[in-house]
Amino acid sequence: MRNISHVKRLVDIDDEALAAARAALGTQTIKDTVNQALALAADSSSRVANLAAALDRLAQVDLSDEDRAAAWR
Repeated sequence: MRNISHVKRLVDIDDEALAAARAALGTQTIKDTVNQALALAADSSSRVANLAAALDRLAQVDLSDEDRAAAWR
């Protein structure tokens, strides 16, 4: 049986987008760039959910005016 996690695919990739992604990700090969970009995209929904939860917790913090002033010192 063929390993599904490593199937070769023929795709058209925009060269400028690839170069920008390669620079942003610090990758050297097309394969590494595409795999890292896919992993980041797949993980983005959990990062967004974690950020939303953190912002919800922050919104529930009730600080007095003194506490707020002290936070800026």
